[in-house]
Amino acid sequence: MLDDGSGSEVDAAITSRRSLRAFLPTPVPRATVEHLLDVAARAPSGTNMQPWRGHVMAGGRLLRFCDAVEAAFLAGEPEQRDYRYYPETFFEPYLSRRREVGWGLYSLLGIGRGDTDKMRIQHARNFRFFGAPIGVIFTIDRRLEIGSWLDYGMFLQNVMVAARGIGLDTCPQAAFAGVPNTVRAALALPFQDVVVCGMAIGHADPDAVENTLRTTRVPAREFMSFTGFED
Repeated sequence: MLDDGSGSEVDAAITSRRSLRAFLPTPVPRATVEHLLDVAARAPSGTNMQPWRGHVMAGGRLLRFCDAVEAAFLAGEPEQRDYRYYPETFFEPYLSRRREVGWGLYSLLGIGRGDTDKMRIQHARNFRFFGAPIGVIFTIDRRLEIGSWLDYGMFLQNVMVAARGIGLDTCPQAAFAGVPNTVRAALALPFQDVVVCGMAIGHADPDAVENTLRTTRVPAREFMSFTGFED
């Protein structure tokens, strides 16, 4: 069991979760992945619809998928996203937060401002799940509405926290949502399936410099209002 000494294993799993970008090739058994997904599926959803669907890959199947998606990305094949993840124009405080994590990662990797070729190569590593032995593509039925997407977020968080609870690490990857047609073709999925994101699951590489990145979080008092506690 994961325990950071705080007295709460749940707190430890949540606060130790990070989006890691380098994994060891150590295999993860199917039974282990099924277990954490079964746990994650206890996430709440409106009228218990459970709108999540996933495609878990390992071994040769994972390598073939990665080869196909990476090649399409590097070839520059244009694709229309199924949905917009980011705003067209960033504004504060979100712009500063985005820049902080982006330049923090690039600085660790020795990628300078304006070095678009290296940035592109680094981005392409998404499509190999950063070397993780397990790669997952999450999809949702195109006919579902925003409420189901909110439910999906709770499920994805459960996956990552459950993984930490058994000593695994993850990286949720919006990059796959940018190449939905390529992903659908590689998995033989119908157009009805919207690519929500990908996720790498495995054991973190402790020697990878990119895994030393520690992102910050603002405290609750900066994004929440509290009233009535002094009454």
